[in-house]
Amino acid sequence: MAETGADRIYELLHADLMRGRFEPGQHLRSSLLREVYECGISPLREALHRLASEKLVIGHGHRGFRVPPISGEEIRDITSLRQMLDIEALRRSIEYGDDEWEATVVAALHRLNKATISMTGDGGADEWEARHRAFHRALIGACESPWLIHMYDLLYDQTERYRRLRFSGTDRGKLVRDVAREHKKIMDAVLERRADKATSLLSAHLEDTVRYVLANIGNVALVTDAAE
Repeated sequence: MAETGADRIYELLHADLMRGRFEPGQHLRSSLLREVYECGISPLREALHRLASEKLVIGHGHRGFRVPPISGEEIRDITSLRQMLDIEALRRSIEYGDDEWEATVVAALHRLNKATISMTGDGGADEWEARHRAFHRALIGACESPWLIHMYDLLYDQTERYRRLRFSGTDRGKLVRDVAREHKKIMDAVLERRADKATSLLSAHLEDTVRYVLANIGNVALVTDAAE
């Protein structure tokens, strides 16, 4: 299927929302977006409605769209749901996955670790995030449930938005965490087909992420109606 103008705007706006280009609560003014993405109103509105269906923007009737606000309660809720979905999907993948799936997981972690080592330049963070997503997606890739993967993708976007926001207002020195070691331990348990251990490690990995987010969420600016 050929890509439409709305598809292009969706991809660009989705990427900018993920990397925190717009502040939580910010009004996404149509005039600004049309200028930034060099597009007409129709493809822009189509893209925004699609993002609204994924809860990456919020529609306010005739008032347009906003970036969703952030809260500790929401990220806890999102993470709790992710833990349930990830654990079920990983258990199924360990049960159904073959040698090719194992090789995909190993290759995805290898690529992620390479990105971590060479994470320099403006595109470094985006590249690491893309490879990080690919690794976690590989872990559940053999679950044999398209709907489970679809729901996983929606929740992953929400957690990524929070993870990226915490970097914007936080001293990197305060974010010390051996994520590579956590990933390696999860992968080793997966390859050993130890479902209980793998899912326990994955759940703890997600719990550590939300803990870091909550510790730093106060450093992220929130745009409110009163500020406009």
